[in-house]
Amino acid sequence: MAPDAGWDMPLEYSGIADEHMAVRTRAGLFDVSHMGEIEIAGKEAVAALQRITSNDVSRLKAGDVQYSGLLSHSGTLVDDLLVYRLGPEHFLLVVNAGRIANDYAWIADQIKGGGDVVAVDVSSRYGTLAVQGPAAVDAIQPLTGVNLQGLRKFSFAHGEVANIRATVSRTGYTGEDGFEIFVPPQSADRVWQAILASGGSMGLVPAGIGARDTLRLEAGMPRYGNDIDETTTPVEAGLAWTVGWEKGEFNGAAALRAQKARGVPRKLIGFELLDQGVADRGHAVYADDTQIGIVTSGAQAPFLGKAIGMAYVQADRAEPAAEIGIEIDSRRSRARVVPMPFYERREK
Repeated sequence: MAPDAGWDMPLEYSGIADEHMAVRTRAGLFDVSHMGEIEIAGKEAVAALQRITSNDVSRLKAGDVQYSGLLSHSGTLVDDLLVYRLGPEHFLLVVNAGRIANDYAWIADQIKGGGDVVAVDVSSRYGTLAVQGPAAVDAIQPLTGVNLQGLRKFSFAHGEVANIRATVSRTGYTGEDGFEIFVPPQSADRVWQAILASGGSMGLVPAGIGARDTLRLEAGMPRYGNDIDETTTPVEAGLAWTVGWEKGEFNGAAALRAQKARGVPRKLIGFELLDQGVADRGHAVYADDTQIGIVTSGAQAPFLGKAIGMAYVQADRAEPAAEIGIEIDSRRSRARVVPMPFYERREK
């Protein structure tokens, strides 16, 4: 077990590498009930979200999910989040566990005086389980009437799972196909046990936050607090694709448009180690004898079989194939800039 945003979270069950490989080849079951949920509703809900989030929520239909950023006035990331459109004037935001109170306070302040719109922290109403991996559909389908094969990526449906009312979304944080299942907290254990029983013959295993972190790193997904935070913008972090550039004015629009037009002094890059060792957050990155950046995430990637990581470096040193040095245990280790994601699932 390990502390995470005020929760006692399972770091591993059978071992991080074993759980990681299970997700890549079969399926893993994660308890992610620590994530936060904030509902926003009202006639001005769309206008409010257009102003405070990076992406264009007007493109969403009921049943759609969108990855986005919660923006400060300077265009930096207050948080990254998923936006669920529940109805024409009703949205659910899924936010990071360590940012729930901060996000809610920021949203409430931003929509104050904005007309018919209200935000409510509903985190206590949800328990969330994630089933990720190529066997995810087969593990869950016997337990639900929701047509999982027919559920598009980044969409959701309401139904029952193991006879418990649920919302099932085709989303995840591992780079694999999979689902996140929202249920009443008091029923989460029952659904967890049912999924374990249903998927056991397919090799589904319970997985902890250790494997979740190595999986998301292989998939090139940033982690809030490591690779993105209130000092970084979507453009710097390689998330310019989450910005609705044509949607009109929004928080930080001028700053982000200037970055897009002129470029940024630093960029988030992916790297792989050429020497032995594993880079960790805070390790310095060098070109020759000049420090050009700092590592934000690093790990030995179980599926890829090599040490990888992310770092912010000077933009002119961010080209793929460029060789860099990383200070690990007072020793300069060779590394190479590589495109992200490091791992990409093959679509069937």
